[in-house]
Amino acid sequence: MEYIFGIRTIIEAIRAGKNVDKVLIKNGLQGSLYAELMELLKNCKIPFRFVPLEKIDSITKKNHQGVVAYISLVEYVDIEQLVPQIFDSGKVPFLVAADGITDVRNIGAMLRSCECAGVDSFIFADKNSAQINADMVKTSAGAIHHLPLYRSKNLSRTLQYLKNCGLQIVAATEKATDSHYSVDFSLPTLIIIGAEDKGISVETLRWVDKKVKIPIFGKISSLNVSTATAVMVYEVVRQRNIPAK
Repeated sequence: MEYIFGIRTIIEAIRAGKNVDKVLIKNGLQGSLYAELMELLKNCKIPFRFVPLEKIDSITKKNHQGVVAYISLVEYVDIEQLVPQIFDSGKVPFLVAADGITDVRNIGAMLRSCECAGVDSFIFADKNSAQINADMVKTSAGAIHHLPLYRSKNLSRTLQYLKNCGLQIVAATEKATDSHYSVDFSLPTLIIIGAEDKGISVETLRWVDKKVKIPIFGKISSLNVSTATAVMVYEVVRQRNIPAK
């Protein structure tokens, strides 16, 4: 990601509509300009974090005034505008969400598979999620620039909205009993993929309609998360492209 620094610079960037991904703020920062920045960050729901001065100095030695902001390399879509557009176009919505996945290369590989499979949008949870950077862009093989991305400030609210729109929420989890082959993916669908170590969060699972697993027949108990994503999305492709009888 690109970054900018300086309190006034960041304030004006936000007001100009720049896609600010997150802001790092020096511990103990004070003053009226700082207060103005904080109010703006909260009103615009932009993630921020307090860090030691050394952290900011490691990013830039210039006159940063104790604040650095990362500008996203991509533009995000508004899911509440995108989903109605998908329905209006005559397509059956097909979305994928990542919950708690922090490895940028895994996300990049997931984006590549999703774009190839014709996924309509990829959703990032704002908390505990990988931030877009050059490694993610490279691993996606450019798919990140073609696949509509949505960064959800509150994944639960996003899932509730999608359920209200008529999408079935399908969680891929090794703790499920049913196979992913058991789901009717001809229906409007959102697939949720969780982190390899923690899986899908309990809060997210509350909104799930179906929990499914990919059958494993070897001695290794699970697939890499990007491989699992490819398996899941191409089952959707398979089902939606079976010739009508």
